[in-house]
Amino acid sequence: MKELNHIAIILDGNGRWAKKRGLPRKMGHVQGARTVEKVCRLCHKKGIKYLTIYAFSTENWKRPDDEVKAIMSLFDSYLDSCIRTSKKDNMRVRLLGDREGLEMLLPKIEKLESVSADNTGLQLQICINYGGRDEIRRAVKKLSEKVADGSLLPEEITEDMISHALDSGDIPDPDLLIRTSGEQRLSNFLLWQLAYSEFYFTSVAWPDFDEEQLDLAIDTYYHRDRRFGNVKEET
Repeated sequence: MKELNHIAIILDGNGRWAKKRGLPRKMGHVQGARTVEKVCRLCHKKGIKYLTIYAFSTENWKRPDDEVKAIMSLFDSYLDSCIRTSKKDNMRVRLLGDREGLEMLLPKIEKLESVSADNTGLQLQICINYGGRDEIRRAVKKLSEKVADGSLLPEEITEDMISHALDSGDIPDPDLLIRTSGEQRLSNFLLWQLAYSEFYFTSVAWPDFDEEQLDLAIDTYYHRDRRFGNVKEET
């Protein structure tokens, strides 16, 4: 049976979940953060090694100021919680994304990454101020600087080099992408890494995503035929 080591999730529908209940949008993000904690525990229980979540994109800065402030405040509290519980949970946490613009969160991000670096349980990647195209741009810039200083020739650049220059350089590509709340697009998420991932879309909003929904996504994955461009042999 094929393995499922890495799940990536686009956490969608927090605001719509709140609006449907007559609540401020920020309450949807609060509930969404609780769902992240729950899904982390579920993934660990099910033997998933890596979980990457799309928490805040480079485009999300365009949202209303009060919503952005509420989300950043929520990140701040979540980082505090992770720092306190990382040893108990044995979970390693890393940030993927452009750290410029996150100066207020950086001390806690760096502390969390440091205190959880040796943990051997679930490996959680949180994408904040992240965009797939921007990630590729930054990776190309790193390689271009090596070409410019003469340590790398253009013809020596390989796909592996590009992969390792990405924010997720030492993390295997996702096997399964889950997107909640009915949308069926990537929204600039892990554009390089998702090249051969299986996609699963559900109409369930992220705050309502539970173990039953996770099991449905995993079961769908195990019924997919992953050929990675090869022809399936007839039996």
